[in-house]
Parts: sequence; structure tokens; C-alpha cells
Amino acid sequence: MVLVDSSVWIEAARRQGDLAAKVALRALLDEYEAAWCSPVKLEVLGGARREERRALERFFGVIPYVECRDPEWDAAKALAWRARDAGHTLPWNDVLISATAAARGWRIFSRDAHFATLAGLGGAVVYQPGYGGSYQAEAEV
Repeated sequence: MVLVDSSVWIEAARRQGDLAAKVALRALLDEYEAAWCSPVKLEVLGGARREERRALERFFGVIPYVECRDPEWDAAKALAWRARDAGHTLPWNDVLISATAAARGWRIFSRDAHFATLAGLGGAVVYQPGYGGSYQAEAEV
């Protein structure tokens, strides 16, 4: 499973958005490998235009979803401390997203470079799409 960050959802939704992000996200959705979590829910749906909200909620209603609970918050706190001790101050919501994915053994798909930093500190492994944006199974990594 791959937890898709809001940076990918938002880019893929843009009319002139990056084609590589669009294709890679479609491949994850087609393979039933895309998931999302509560911080991504707020980032994506919280910023939705009024006329798009219902359709987006229906769309996201069929994608695997996880809430961030105390264990994920505790893991995020530990990850944030490791990042801070290594000299990195990163957005708290992205630390939580990475810790949530890592706790489940999921990879993270994002356009934000700091997820690679988090991966090096014990956060989720960064997902790299396959050739032409195809789904890249973990065994193939």
C-alpha cells in the first residue's frame, strides 16, 4: 500500500498539473494501492472549492483511509525529535504522515523532497513509480 500525500492529489487534480504525477497516481488507483490519512484529508478537502466538495468526498470515500491516533502521534513525535536532532525542522503534518505510513509498513508518494529526509530517519520509504508512471510493487524496489 502507498500513502499518497496531498501534494500528489493536488497536483494530479490541476488541469495543467504534472503529467507524471497524474499517470503515477492513476496507476496506484488502478492497482488499488493508494491510501490516504487524516492530515491529507484536511489538506486536500479543507482547501476544496465549494462546488467540488461533495464530489471529492464521494471520490475519497472509496479509497482506503486511516486515522492518525495516539500511536501514530507518538511515532511522529519520535520522528520529529530525530529530525530535529539531525538539524531538520520539517512540517509537523508531513512528519505525522510519514510516521503513519511507516507504522503500517507503507510507502509514501509525495512531491515534497523532505519525505526522503524523513525516510532516512525512520519515516516511510518514498515510493518511486515504475517506468512511464506504472505501479512499482515493493518486491520490485
